Amino acid sequence: MAAIALPVSIWQGLDIHIANAASQETPNSQARTNFANPYLVYSLLGHTGTIKSLVFSPNSKILASGGADNDGGIRLWNLEKGKLVGRIKGHKTSVESLVISPNGQTLASCSNDNTINLWNLRTNRFTRSFVGHTSNVLSLVVSPDSKVLVSGALDGIRMWDLQQQRPLATLVRFDNSIYTLAMSPDGQTLASGDNKGVVKLWNLSTGKLIRELTAHSNVVTGVAFTPDGENLVSASRDRTIKLWNINSGELVRTFTGHNNWVNAIAINPDGQTLASAGRDGIKLWNLTTGKLLNTIYGHSDWVSAIAFSPDGQTLASGGFDKRINIWRAQPLPRIQN
Repeated sequence: MAAIALPVSIWQGLDIHIANAASQETPNSQARTNFANPYLVYSLLGHTGTIKSLVFSPNSKILASGGADNDGGIRLWNLEKGKLVGRIKGHKTSVESLVISPNGQTLASCSNDNTINLWNLRTNRFTRSFVGHTSNVLSLVVSPDSKVLVSGALDGIRMWDLQQQRPLATLVRFDNSIYTLAMSPDGQTLASGDNKGVVKLWNLSTGKLIRELTAHSNVVTGVAFTPDGENLVSASRDRTIKLWNINSGELVRTFTGHNNWVNAIAINPDGQTLASAGRDGIKLWNLTTGKLLNTIYGHSDWVSAIAFSPDGQTLASGGFDKRINIWRAQPLPRIQN
């Protein structure tokens, strides 16, 4: 794809939201909230197919969404107004994963068309494609310092230099069909989940395999580190979600309750609540106790993507019904001194 300038109108109103990552509030600075019983704020309509991927801007004000095979588009939504503010023809086929770098400067997308595309959110321009994978690219993560992009595909894992915009390394090749990736909060460890149900932990500095977990009996559909970096959550088409101790590799607990594939998971930045998405809606779990807090329904079909905002106040869900739902936490009563 040749570098092209996107019309400024696509991005009007976006720069002040996405670019100003330094002004984001930390979860600890927010009012206390309870995600056990969230309420539906908006339903966002605009995609022509299944919602495959969701990601929030660093300041939680913009949501980017990626569509499936017949769509291939990326939409940008202003969450304060519930309005569509940008549209990008991102790929020829399904947008499997989206990430926005923590500094708010780069939007990256990947697809079954084997490519990774980058947009500079400061200048509103498409910058380049990373072409190196020979098969479907299914997952992307960015290091906390915004310098390294890691991609997981059916032909392995690759690392890319976001600053110089060039290939960096190939972590592993064809013996790993990677469906999902996650990076630890300190940027030192990468977790991958493959088509055999295996979760692997990698040292990103050395490229060496740290540990291999025989985690599931079917495809691993999601992995996510807890905010303290001590545990990893994995989800699978085997209908289960599991919590692992990173240091020991031991299984801490198994979350059971979904009646079919678990398609996606997300952890609230406060480290208390896990959200999982499947055919039977969205389930909310207490990460500490393993207790199922609630099942919420807002989609008429399978829920395919889910994401918490960085400030922990908003949950976005996308489904086969072409709908994106925006959920907010219920504020807890203030404690009187």
